[in-house]
Amino acid sequence: MARTPVRPTALRGTIFRGSEQVELGRLTPAQLRSSAWRRLFPDVYACASLPVTHLRRARAVAALLLPGAVLCGRSAAVVWGVELAEPDDPVECTLAAGRRAGAVRGIHVTRRRLPDEGVVRRDGVHVTTPLRTALDLARIHPPDEAVVALDRFLRARLLTLAQLRAAAAATTGPGCRAIRVAAARADGLAQSPPETRLRLLVHRSALPRPVAQYEVRDAAGFVAAVDFGWPEHKVAVEYEGIWHGEAQQVGKDRRRLNRLTAVGWTVIFVTAADLRDPVALIARIAAALSASRYV
Repeated sequence: MARTPVRPTALRGTIFRGSEQVELGRLTPAQLRSSAWRRLFPDVYACASLPVTHLRRARAVAALLLPGAVLCGRSAAVVWGVELAEPDDPVECTLAAGRRAGAVRGIHVTRRRLPDEGVVRRDGVHVTTPLRTALDLARIHPPDEAVVALDRFLRARLLTLAQLRAAAAATTGPGCRAIRVAAARADGLAQSPPETRLRLLVHRSALPRPVAQYEVRDAAGFVAAVDFGWPEHKVAVEYEGIWHGEAQQVGKDRRRLNRLTAVGWTVIFVTAADLRDPVALIARIAAALSASRYV
């Protein structure tokens, strides 16, 4: 008969250093290897009742595995409440140049000196400030994904676009050009990553630039806000995610579309499949803009 794993009350729902708990006599090495615990990193364990999230893994690194490490990049964004990393994505952190630490699977360590004003303590761990985090996100490759990350981070209102662009303009050293380019391309208006990718696709084309999050109005007032609009053509482009097909959303979307068409607007819906065929998508938008001239 299988034995029930031992789970001391003091360790339930916690993350801890295994060697410390063995030394304190709370667990034996054999008990530590039981199904009661989940190994996150060498000598770092979590109660199996805890869902493994990127935030928990990042905090485990900064508080237990590499005390004093500064969480940065996507991991810092997660600490600030912006989910830019999946649970199993590498934890991104910075260590002082002279500090020794061996390579650990699941952790991406950079060596650099961060200015004091670029680091704060949040929820018990060191993390880069929102501004420093945004500048790190601007270094992501490929460049479009840096803009996607910045748009999501900016929507959290942890800093303004003006603050980001001013800091990017003042940045020097390796990677400064990529930071400035990403900051210039971000606008913080997209409500989802696909919307940012759609905007970047349109901007690279020969199409006139649309107005993001354009508010359509008529004589009676507000009609609807569209993802991208060409007011002079009365053409709108909307990204249609999976959630738009949900039963509770269909009726609302149909009423909104009816209001837009009633005031003379043409609405083009874009899906994930359309983004995979950019030539056809741009041609479809161009045809709608061209047709509007003859209406």
